[in-house]
Amino acid sequence: MDYTEQDISTMLAALHLSAAKHRNQRRKDAESTPYINHPIEVADLLWRIGNVRDVGVIVAALLHDIIEDTKTTPDEIESQLGEAVLSLVLEVTDDKRLPKLERKRLQIEHAPRLSEAAKQIKLADKICNVRDVTDSPPKDWDDQRRREYLDWASRVVEGLRGSNQPLETLFDTVLKNGRKKLKLFSS
Repeated sequence: MDYTEQDISTMLAALHLSAAKHRNQRRKDAESTPYINHPIEVADLLWRIGNVRDVGVIVAALLHDIIEDTKTTPDEIESQLGEAVLSLVLEVTDDKRLPKLERKRLQIEHAPRLSEAAKQIKLADKICNVRDVTDSPPKDWDDQRRREYLDWASRVVEGLRGSNQPLETLFDTVLKNGRKKLKLFSS
């Protein structure tokens, strides 16, 4: 498939915006990994494993946490990357004004009603997060909290099924390996 100069410019603009907005953020793992690695990994999984070739979906993946985790406004995204990208980003954005348990409950509840594109972004995000929780968890998470995260992520993904078989297969593998690894830790 051929991509236009505009397609490449849009992807680079999204990457630049995401990098600028997340520049001072770190993941909660022991190594304090630069946060920007996460949206890049989500977009990469969509491209390489999920075979997603829709530029708008890749761009939204690069921005999927930007409203939740930075001071970026919807207007900024729309003015720089368009209404379609903003719509996708908003679809996968949690309302941070709500308590954490409510946000988690709503992710499970809303997953089946997301658009196919949003389901794929959410699925790639859960793959990355399950890997991270398994292999490089936040410093203060004990094994029980990690297992609870895997169980919750599995419940979210149940509502995303049917959107991208290669990503679903990878999620199942990552989840199985994570559960096995965490079980070994607790033995």
